[in-house]
Amino acid sequence: MAAEWKQKCDSEWALGAHGVPIPDSVDWKSVYEKKPFERNLLQNPSPYGVNHTTSPPEPILTGERPPPGQPPRFEPDGDFSGWSTSTEVLPYDTSGIPPGVVICQLPQSRWFSLEQRVDLKAKGLWDQLLDEFQPEIVIEDWYEESQLHKSIYLLDVKLLGADGKTVIKEHTCSPEEELESYSHTWKKVSHVFSNYGPGVRYIHFLHRLKNKFMVELFNTKVTDSSVVIRVTKSV
Repeated sequence: MAAEWKQKCDSEWALGAHGVPIPDSVDWKSVYEKKPFERNLLQNPSPYGVNHTTSPPEPILTGERPPPGQPPRFEPDGDFSGWSTSTEVLPYDTSGIPPGVVICQLPQSRWFSLEQRVDLKAKGLWDQLLDEFQPEIVIEDWYEESQLHKSIYLLDVKLLGADGKTVIKEHTCSPEEELESYSHTWKKVSHVFSNYGPGVRYIHFLHRLKNKFMVELFNTKVTDSSVVIRVTKSV
């Protein structure tokens, strides 16, 4: 039976044809059932309930303040199951305000972070594949062009060792936005890890989004985040 499951995996992904090590010691039934290749290994890739094939929703300005005694809402709406979230309050931006001028209220900005860790062996990958063949790890993300600030998005992806701490490879992306003219669409961010060296066992995926509160909450959304293991290597 073990040989049959191994043959099924080889037929499904052409492992031998691509030079992937396929030792008998691997639980091939588990690999076949988990299907670790060519699919998204992230949980809940679209926590805001939208996708990049449709335009991001336009912000709706209600002008409503929270009822007396009720604190303002600083966290965005969404289903963030599968993600660890955190918030970092940023200092007020007082640049450009002349000395002595009294300001009743300034917008407050915050970084909202979403992160999750992918256990590659738990997803069905095996040591020889990761250490010797080192399949490509394809990262993709889409963020909303919210125009809240010139810096509204940061992506940081780390390939970690077996201890879950040692960083073997890292990719960081923090694009700067053009604010001269109005544009509201999705922007794609992508990266391919290859030839990253032996020892990778986890992927830590983090993105930070800038939100702004001024009477109401205005946020930056992300969607269709993905981590895909690819057996076929780019030329």
